[in-house]
Amino acid sequence: MRLIPAPQTLTANERILIQTIRNETKIYNLDNISRTDAYFRYYRQHQEIHWAFLASMVSRNAGWNMCDLEGLWFPLLLEKGVRDKLFYTYEIANWLIFQDAFPQLLLYHYSTKGKKAMFHLLKYFHVSAFMEREWNYFWNHRNHKRLLISLIVNEQHVIHKPVICHPYFQKNVFRTFIYFFQDFLHFSSILLPTCSGNVYGASVNGFKNVHKRIDLGKRIASILFNEQLFPSFYQFASKTIHTGSRYDYECYFMKQKKRDTPFLRTVFPIIEPEAHQLWEYEDWSSGKKIRKSWYDQPIHRHPILLNEWFFQKQRQIQRLAIVKHVME
Repeated sequence: MRLIPAPQTLTANERILIQTIRNETKIYNLDNISRTDAYFRYYRQHQEIHWAFLASMVSRNAGWNMCDLEGLWFPLLLEKGVRDKLFYTYEIANWLIFQDAFPQLLLYHYSTKGKKAMFHLLKYFHVSAFMEREWNYFWNHRNHKRLLISLIVNEQHVIHKPVICHPYFQKNVFRTFIYFFQDFLHFSSILLPTCSGNVYGASVNGFKNVHKRIDLGKRIASILFNEQLFPSFYQFASKTIHTGSRYDYECYFMKQKKRDTPFLRTVFPIIEPEAHQLWEYEDWSSGKKIRKSWYDQPIHRHPILLNEWFFQKQRQIQRLAIVKHVME
């Protein structure tokens, strides 16, 4: 168990800073839209923190997956109760990651302003001892790639016990037929669109395995920061307002496509913070061996250009929905 010093040991300025960061985090951890925008604004301010751009693009994907649940096709496949549980799974996972990661980003921001590392305050936000070490290492050595991977490792462990292994989500999501069906067919994916109409990325399978999720994060990051591709992804993120609807990017490569997924804020409620308190905080890194393999170069075993893959999966979903609807 990680011991957190009593607040009395803090200076007045440190106490003010902690409260300021808590307030900012609460404001921007409202929903998927506010989180996505906060990550990207931060990246524009601190482009040396690559993870912030990665987080904004992955958060866009979470919003698209949420809005699919209330689009034209998924309501034909899944009952409302099932769709609500899937939405809450996306929401709690992304809320937890933001709640953990954004204070880290803000502490770095205020450290740069004061020209003094203040990562000893991370413990007051229940951030792992692992990340406190990694931020101090980055401050002294400026190893951007190592920090990026460390943040991927940390955030996947942050959601592992309270979401992936939690009895509620095990029963209602991860042990259900729908999950195995989706996982087997790779319907879920992380997509990185461009304004030119190409869509890159990787499919997600074996989501319950923390090591596979870390590997996926590394593969997505390697695509996102590819020297030839990065300008196109940055252009898309800068130009395209995130609404949650897949039409955000479908409009660039499906010219005749009509919007068939809604704006996120028109269909989903704000989840109050109290509803997220399903767990007791534990430092995942306490007594855990940090694997060197987590820092290995990722390997792409499948094509990263996913235009045809996307069309094929959309057709499969539509056919399944139509067949199910006709048979009822």
